[in-house]
Amino acid sequence: MVSRKRSIPAALTGLMVLLVFGSCTVDLPGLFGSDDMNVRFFERNTFNFLTPESRALSLGEEYAFLVLSDTHIEGTDAFGLENLASVVDDTIKFVVITGDLTQSGKREEVQRFIEIARTLGVPCYPMLGNHDVYFGNWTVWKELIGSSTYRIDTPDSSTTLLILDTANASMGKEQLDWLEAELQTARSHVFVFTHTNLFVEGMGDLQQMTDVRERARIMALLQGRVDALFTGHVHKRIIKTLGGVEYITLEDYRSKKTYLHVQVSQGGFEYTFRKLH
Repeated sequence: MVSRKRSIPAALTGLMVLLVFGSCTVDLPGLFGSDDMNVRFFERNTFNFLTPESRALSLGEEYAFLVLSDTHIEGTDAFGLENLASVVDDTIKFVVITGDLTQSGKREEVQRFIEIARTLGVPCYPMLGNHDVYFGNWTVWKELIGSSTYRIDTPDSSTTLLILDTANASMGKEQLDWLEAELQTARSHVFVFTHTNLFVEGMGDLQQMTDVRERARIMALLQGRVDALFTGHVHKRIIKTLGGVEYITLEDYRSKKTYLHVQVSQGGFEYTFRKLH
């Protein structure tokens, strides 16, 4: 009887670990050393990495951009991310990375991202993932990158980009209120980017946006107003269309070497998944 009583909790614990941490390599001390989302939100729209020029894009009505996720730069190893510049041609106007740029949020890892981003020849918009705030490394991100929540507008076109912080698997009321206000003044093309996925396809997938009310509010705010929400985190491709919004979860770049090519025109947008060789 004693052995049975011990084995049941152990099995349940193993299952919980699988469900909670199954989608990415996790450093548990770092995970529990992450910091508070609201602290980060109150420092929104401040920039150290992004230049004024990169925040005032010249796009026109037709353009393309790239999205990738979960690069997990480890030390100075970027797992081939330095080759991304080879696919950034004259049609690509900017690149977005939807979180977990680094494995542990260390200074050398963030600096390696910046070094690669500077070679792309176009603005690269980073966002915070759970790995990027491990060990309380928000201070590193804040110093080298700047805000984790920000807005990019394009003065000569009809596009707004909204970058949101879900590194703690939540947006929080203050950030959602901010999103609601920003959407009221956004352009006709609106693309939203964040790290943590809203949807899963099975029990083995990690789903950290577990607050049902928060997820419902996010979807209500985006409905009929936003072209697409791009996320990562689960290391798996998941695509859903709800309320006229494309919810696109990207698989991880680190192991799959895939990225998303998005083509925008006056009539809408279309996208294709591609592989970096």
